[in-house]
Amino acid sequence: MNNIKEFFLGIWHLMQGMYISLLNFLRKKVTEEYPENRGKVFPYDCMRGCLVMPHNADNQHKCTACGICEMNCPNGTIQIISKKELDEATSKEKRALDRYLYDVGSCTFCSLCTVSCPQNAIEWSNDFEHALYTRSKLVQQLNKEGSSLAKKEKEVARIS
Repeated sequence: MNNIKEFFLGIWHLMQGMYISLLNFLRKKVTEEYPENRGKVFPYDCMRGCLVMPHNADNQHKCTACGICEMNCPNGTIQIISKKELDEATSKEKRALDRYLYDVGSCTFCSLCTVSCPQNAIEWSNDFEHALYTRSKLVQQLNKEGSSLAKKEKEVARIS
């Protein structure tokens, strides 16, 4: 008697599963056909795609080469190469950014660098296509050639 009850219970569960499968088969598909509709896919604003250093129209950035983002990076993805420059206003040497290197291939996208940056010089973009054929192309220089440190508004007001 118990075996017959288990048999019909098994058939009942099988029918429930087939019913759910049939409903899913008849529903509208929600699959994103990504490579075919590349221009129609827009990621969320909070997505961490790639690290960028914004520059203004005068090719100036906010990075002071303090190295806090490099120190907070858990796996050494960021490398800051700085140089000494003479400050015209104070006639003292100060650090200036020479190259800001970012290795996309070893980044864990933890966002410790952007959170800890006191100048808000780096931020995340929504660019999510990182596929390349060689690993060496994953190392990017974030600061543009010939870029310089942007003057703060307080300094500009004093000079004017």
